[in-house]
Amino acid sequence: MGKMRDARRARVERKTRETEVVVELGLDGEGRSNIHSGVPFLDHMLELFSKHGFFDLTVEARGDLAVDDHHTVEDIGICLGQALSKALGDKMGIRRFGSASVPLDEALGVAVVDVSGRAYLALRGRLGKQRVGTFDPALVQDFFQALASNAALTIHLTVPYGRNAHHKIECLFKAFSRALADAVSYDARQTGVPSTKGMI
Repeated sequence: MGKMRDARRARVERKTRETEVVVELGLDGEGRSNIHSGVPFLDHMLELFSKHGFFDLTVEARGDLAVDDHHTVEDIGICLGQALSKALGDKMGIRRFGSASVPLDEALGVAVVDVSGRAYLALRGRLGKQRVGTFDPALVQDFFQALASNAALTIHLTVPYGRNAHHKIECLFKAFSRALADAVSYDARQTGVPSTKGMI
């Protein structure tokens, strides 16, 4: 059990012709964040993710935003997924599954997470096509797909109803944060890897 008490932290750097991204993630944190992506709405969503999951998160990104936000948003998802995978280590003693439903006024977001070792994303619900500030709602799927693929998570996200695109996306990020926090938390009854196969 001593190993499970070690700080679960990771740092990931990614540099391409399109972006430069550095992500630092602490799973057993206090919800502190320092985020500068160049995409204001994404900064807001990542701050919410950090706060409501009690994850300590630093993101520094520079990208070809004059072209589009897509490369930056996707590459941050890639780096966050890789940092999550590294911070989880051998996954000994974690709960593995987590779920949460979070409302924001008229909107509801639902997230279910399995630290499965198998990458899969299902996102159901209409986020709309109208930009939130400068942010294209279609990038939400790109972000979570990149994260799921690089952290080897199974993620189901649903927005059953809502009117305001900002509210609907914010609900999803908050719900995902709470579900992930539950999934990566320790269960004192779990002495090994939470799988009958003996590995994840």
